[in-house]
Amino acid sequence: AVHGARKMEDYGRFLALLVSALLVGFVAVILSLVWVFHYREGLSWDGGAGEFNWHPVLIITGFVFIQGIAIIVYRLPWTWKCSKLLMKFIHAGLNTIAMILAIVSLVAVFEYHNASNIPNMYSLHSWIGLAAVIFYSLQLFLGFAVFLLPFAPVPLRRAVMPIHVYSGLTIFATVIATALMGITEKLIFALKDPAYSTSPPEGTFVNCLGLLLVIFGALILWMASRPHWKRPPEENAKALLPIGGTPEGTEAESTMTDRSHADKADLRINTDAARKQNLKPDEAAQRSTM
Repeated sequence: AVHGARKMEDYGRFLALLVSALLVGFVAVILSLVWVFHYREGLSWDGGAGEFNWHPVLIITGFVFIQGIAIIVYRLPWTWKCSKLLMKFIHAGLNTIAMILAIVSLVAVFEYHNASNIPNMYSLHSWIGLAAVIFYSLQLFLGFAVFLLPFAPVPLRRAVMPIHVYSGLTIFATVIATALMGITEKLIFALKDPAYSTSPPEGTFVNCLGLLLVIFGALILWMASRPHWKRPPEENAKALLPIGGTPEGTEAESTMTDRSHADKADLRINTDAARKQNLKPDEAAQRSTM
């Protein structure tokens, strides 16, 4: 009863954190749109400032919000009865959408810079941002190759899994840090009269947006790092299966089980044989008596 109560308490805490994370992330996306439409030049694709504005909107929507959902999708308890293969496709699909949006946002920045004769790739924000996109693309490609295609051997999947998880969380945290650098850089360059240092309404508004990104990232990383909210081990074993293979972590167990059944069968056969042998002298004795 105590264990069941603790599980219910943990489920309630997880649900509260999940709702909070989704709410904070959604509000951050809305605020990014309010920022570019109310304080900036809106959205367009003509090489002007409106094209640049796609960059923060798509990064926050895809590279932060959608990637965060992709990270915790395995942790949703109501999906544990679903096929792990289906959940892997959902996880990969969300990450693919996030990567596409991130690439489009980079194209918007480069086109805007080129049209405005602004140098590319000179700031730390641009260096780390491009590195995050490159490593994210590699992470997605290796994830497809190792965990979705049926050709990778089980030992390789088992060895790559902790690296895949660690690098995914690291990239996510790096993306949020880079987004904070980017919006600060934009405010310093854009706010001249009044200056950013005088705390104008736009500066305060975007600072609040940055705080929401930090809160969203913290909630996602907390949920993703709690071991008692992981998908049950028996489901995880099925996840790493190549088509037609043996579940990881259960191969030895199944072998031991098979041996146990075989031993029990042998013992049963030997017992039956011994019983028959014991019956034969008794029958002979009864016949001799008769």
